[in-house]
Amino acid sequence: MVNFKQFWTKKTLVGLGLGQFLSLLITSTGFSSSELAKRGINAPTSQSFLNYVLLSVVYGSVMLYRRQALKAKWYYYVILGLVDVEANYLVVKAYQYTSITSVMLLDCWSIPSVMLLTYIFLKTKYRYRKIAGVIVCVAGLVMVVFSDVHAGDRSGGSNPRKGDLLVIAGATLYAISNVSEEFLVKNADRVELMSFLGLFGAIISAIQISIVERNELKSIHWTAGAAFPFLGFSLAMFLFYSFVPVLLKMSGSTMLNLSLLTSDMWAVVIRIFAYHEKVDWMYFLAFVAVAVGLIIYSGGDKDDDQSRADVADQGTERSKHFDEEAGFDNLSRGNTVGSSKMGDMSRHDCMTSSGGRETIENTSMGKDMQALLIPLSL
Repeated sequence: MVNFKQFWTKKTLVGLGLGQFLSLLITSTGFSSSELAKRGINAPTSQSFLNYVLLSVVYGSVMLYRRQALKAKWYYYVILGLVDVEANYLVVKAYQYTSITSVMLLDCWSIPSVMLLTYIFLKTKYRYRKIAGVIVCVAGLVMVVFSDVHAGDRSGGSNPRKGDLLVIAGATLYAISNVSEEFLVKNADRVELMSFLGLFGAIISAIQISIVERNELKSIHWTAGAAFPFLGFSLAMFLFYSFVPVLLKMSGSTMLNLSLLTSDMWAVVIRIFAYHEKVDWMYFLAFVAVAVGLIIYSGGDKDDDQSRADVADQGTERSKHFDEEAGFDNLSRGNTVGSSKMGDMSRHDCMTSSGGRETIENTSMGKDMQALLIPLSL
């Protein structure tokens, strides 16, 4: 019988809430990008550049104030920055060639990619319950795709095959970036990760802007209507990047990618209440399916954590036992050496002294030392 208390642990509720907060941030970046596209602004790398600058300034200042040594090699962050910048660029670029429906569907490729990478490199074990949660979440997103097709919202795009390949490549890079961040945030430091990701991300973005988007930036007529979505996108991305390591450390990269599936659902909610648009009924069914899948995946973390804690405690006890044995052996060897030296000194005293009284005293001292060493060696 299923114990529903395991689904409502504090960790589960916090993970679900934080995941939906991140999903809302992604939704806001989508609307900001859409508004910029309506104004003819097509500069995805430039939009992310300000976010990387904010990360490097804010978290870099904290890191300089701490003055701590690096916990990970600096070139790891260079590779991570390159992967993250190109992942953002490829997915945003894909909207020029294929439909939003195709992007939504193919972006799910990041979920099995993350599960495979975490299984290989992080040795993460997925139970059948978690796999079932993933399947339910993906099924909910497929409902959204069918809803778009049913409503006639799908447009082919100028080059669907090229766009689909860009989405698959971008989703794969997202998976690599998420798994790398999960590893670094669990083995290094969150502030260090954010500061160096921002630093190298800004440098790589600046180089790419100078090569790819230089002419696009020159043609932009900067007005308040263009500046506000641009700044809003950067602020939302800064908050997103700041809280992603928290969820990664708490629930892992698979939970992060599953939570972001609901961003399309939140976009539907905004379309209904903010723009008074009508949507297909399958959207609501899909939203429920994704929510149920998230609960199934994140539920039971208490048992998993307890089993991991038990294994860790057993390992700690074994290490303590080995340390104690090693310490006793060293102490016994040290006392043995000391007793031998004292024995040499006593023999020397026996040879130099003329009485037998010293010999008896040294013999009794040796017996006392042996009596002391027996319980120590045990």
